[in-house]
Amino acid sequence: MRIRRTSHLLALTALAALALTACEDGTGVKDEGASHPASSTATAAQPKPGTDKSTGTAPAKDTTGSAGSSGTTGGKAGGKEGGTTGGGTGAGTGGGTGDKAADDSSDSRVLCNGSNTRVTAQTVPRPLNHMLLTVTNTGSRTCDLTYNPVLRFDEMQWVPQAAKETQPQAVTTLAPGESGYAGVLLSAADGSGDGGQTARKLTVAFQGYTPNSDGGASATPPLPAKGVYYDSSLTVTYWQQDMDDALSW
Repeated sequence: MRIRRTSHLLALTALAALALTACEDGTGVKDEGASHPASSTATAAQPKPGTDKSTGTAPAKDTTGSAGSSGTTGGKAGGKEGGTTGGGTGAGTGGGTGDKAADDSSDSRVLCNGSNTRVTAQTVPRPLNHMLLTVTNTGSRTCDLTYNPVLRFDEMQWVPQAAKETQPQAVTTLAPGESGYAGVLLSAADGSGDGGQTARKLTVAFQGYTPNSDGGASATPPLPAKGVYYDSSLTVTYWQQDMDDALSW
């Protein structure tokens, strides 16, 4: 019995020695009591100087120099290309569309002249010694008849005056197919005019948007076969929208 008890004591002593040795060299587990919660401040990943604060990682470093240069060049090229494409599309599309709309607009007004109208000249029985000029818009755009016609019979060296009292309140405007008119007093009914002669040719010139400016191509409407007699009383009206207004003077 003593030998068995002694053997048990020796075994217990050996186990205690092994446990003590494990605690001292760090391989054992030491009971420190109840555990404490870990501090969030101590465990949170903090960005180090030179790192990306949003990710907590340091940006890639260019160790060769070529990679960084290539990346920068690519970025500039990409940005430039993007800018060029955006600018080109905006300017090209906007400008082209605007110009085309202006060119195609049927409301664009131009000057009436010999290139876009048909002009006729005919004598009338009433009023006496009068002639009627008719201008018809043969173009595709609305045109303006400004001021008064500038007449020249044959090779005459003077310009007939316009009767101021016939000036309309607005410019005579002709839509495609419409006509405008002007009356011409050829000679004085009482014979008071001088320098009378018979003309065989008539040239009608048009004015621009300022008085006495060039309005474009002239017209040469045919005269009656017997010609037209005129004297120093020769006077014209302003262009009128209505034929009656042209002949009421």
